[in-house]
Amino acid sequence: MPLAIPEIRNRIGVLTLDDPERRNCLSREMLGDITAALVQFADTEDLRVVVLRARPGAKVWSAGLDVKSLPEPGRDPLDYTDPLEHVIRQVEHFPAPVIAMVEGGVWGGACDLASICDLVIGCETSAFAITPAKLGVPYNCSGILHFLNLLGPRVAREMFFTADPIKADRALQVGILNHLVPVAELESFTMTMAMRIAENSPLAVGVIKEQLRILARSHPVSPDTFERIQALRRIVFESADYVEGKRSFLEKRKPVFTGAGRQVV
Repeated sequence: MPLAIPEIRNRIGVLTLDDPERRNCLSREMLGDITAALVQFADTEDLRVVVLRARPGAKVWSAGLDVKSLPEPGRDPLDYTDPLEHVIRQVEHFPAPVIAMVEGGVWGGACDLASICDLVIGCETSAFAITPAKLGVPYNCSGILHFLNLLGPRVAREMFFTADPIKADRALQVGILNHLVPVAELESFTMTMAMRIAENSPLAVGVIKEQLRILARSHPVSPDTFERIQALRRIVFESADYVEGKRSFLEKRKPVFTGAGRQVV
């Protein structure tokens, strides 16, 4: 059985994350199913919107990247070829709007996935946390840029530095959520908005989506700057803290980070 279940409802593709035993973690299997479903939707004639959701009543929309899949020290845990990065690019480049319908907590890499959706609609149980600092993982440039564009530097810094969850009411205030509605109305509200989008010109909507993506990424970075960023990230994924982050998570204990290693200069 697939872990992400696709269906089509009147020009709207609905993709349901369906691995409750693992709290919809973004395992390689889950990411593979999401990729396949998005390809199917992209090939579906006259499909105009996608809704990405969890099962009704979910306490966790997604627990984020499967920590067991993190590579050993010395290898970039979030390089360009990583399956999560591939899915995020699929959502960014999907020819129609993608709406995240969020019930429950959204953690780690799933927070990045939700943030890159074109719209996010949540309920009172929604909460968002970006957690690489709890795992000793250096986040990649594209992911950090997603949050800078969405939240601005001050809120982005708070989320990355503390790794604390932002609850639904504040998520609406800072711009993570477009709308906050009662859980009983979440599906009907989201599908009504999806239908309103589907009634507009798909060509115009698709072109505007792509223009917004291009303009949001129009920040030039010199080769020298990019190389320095990669060198900074390497300090982390070659460190003892990186090993401790993964080990403590799997052992279900609080990590003990030392920060030992080269200084950031």
